[in-house]
Amino acid sequence: MLHTFWQTFISPVLRRPARFQVAALCYRRTAEGPEVLVLTSLHTKRWILPKGWPKTGLDAGGVAIEEAWEEAGVITRDHKPPRIGRYRYVKRLRGGVPVATEVDVFAIEVQKLHGDYPEVGRRERRWMSPLEAARAVDEPELKEVIERFPAMLQDGFRT
Repeated sequence: MLHTFWQTFISPVLRRPARFQVAALCYRRTAEGPEVLVLTSLHTKRWILPKGWPKTGLDAGGVAIEEAWEEAGVITRDHKPPRIGRYRYVKRLRGGVPVATEVDVFAIEVQKLHGDYPEVGRRERRWMSPLEAARAVDEPELKEVIERFPAMLQDGFRT
């Protein structure tokens, strides 16, 4: 009976294909070097990048720009932000169901941070050096993307 339960319910959940999200690594240039904008997640309050699910009518870069606006009030001049990496993490859906999720990360240079945006007051946002931001996030592969970011920026995002 346990074997049947495993084969029928548990095993298919574990074999689900990865879901896909898009994240925005929002940055600004300072005299000391680039800074990365991180924000807290809605429920666990851990440090993350703005991210979301694909949206009809937007390419992945467009979704990154929209998520940066909605979650952090970012205004940018970028129309086609460069994809700078990918990471995987386990997303917990409603009910606590774990789902492997792949996230494409796009670099978005911040022109301005607006004070009034859709999720204002629901998240904390903070500028950090890339090293501080990499230490603050939980996902190991995202840490690597953030750590590599200054070199990528200096190289003009040629990878």
